[in-house]
Amino acid sequence: MVTKEAMLLNVGISIGVAISIFLSWALVRHLRLRPSNERFWVNDNARMATAEFDGEKVTIRNVRDFEWRSTKDFDERWIDVTMSLDKMAKIWFVLEYFEPSKKQMAHTIMVFEDDDGQRIACSIEVRREQGERYHPIKGLFRQYELIYVWATERDVIGVRTRCRKKSVTHLFEAVVLGPGNERRMLESYLRRSNKLSIEPEWYNTITNTCTTNIVAHVNEVYPGRVPWGVSILLPGLSPRLLSRNNLVKMTGTLEETLRDSVIDERAMQWDGAVDFGDWIRGEGSIDPPS
Repeated sequence: MVTKEAMLLNVGISIGVAISIFLSWALVRHLRLRPSNERFWVNDNARMATAEFDGEKVTIRNVRDFEWRSTKDFDERWIDVTMSLDKMAKIWFVLEYFEPSKKQMAHTIMVFEDDDGQRIACSIEVRREQGERYHPIKGLFRQYELIYVWATERDVIGVRTRCRKKSVTHLFEAVVLGPGNERRMLESYLRRSNKLSIEPEWYNTITNTCTTNIVAHVNEVYPGRVPWGVSILLPGLSPRLLSRNNLVKMTGTLEETLRDSVIDERAMQWDGAVDFGDWIRGEGSIDPPS
């Protein structure tokens, strides 16, 4: 005669086996997922940039140059940009807080500038499909591909400063490398962009993000320049790391530098005639914000 306790034990074992089988199936299915460059992407992620090197020149194809009136209303435009590698002079660091109340969460962008004042930005992002929204938990489970978005400043910084009403955006001049290494940093970015165009990768909320990739590029060019820290995982906490390790130019104390680096108000006043990048750096026809 089978006792009640034995029946319960058998049921428990059966449930345990079923759960183990399900988890094994889910793990195998997860590991079999493969990233792709062939999906139905949102318009602003539709094209991947690639670089063509020709001696001291590089031409970046599929640079995004959208005119944003709102985050849902825009004119789509893609251009090619040619730059002189031997003229790379500066690197700029952009830090966007999505909401001032959530200081841990932020997005980071790098901007490359040559001796002639020509600039191009690169934003490392989730590549979203039509109808898809980003969530950091989903970003742990092979749900999004990674994309290097090469864009004009009026596009990739403009949409953040002029169309996203809650976000706060800072612009810093970076001093992450030292003389002559700006070129190697740009080349590192471009090589990675070319690789992603033929070997897609999964975005990962912890290991493969905007900031982890920036740190990897910097440390590739200048080994050990950026130490590991929690602010790499939570880039909204990065200002103290930037200050402590002399990664951006300071204009006084950290608090003063953060205050002076905010560009949203000035971006909203852009007249559309002056180059957007010049304008947000205080080179337009109005006085910089105090």
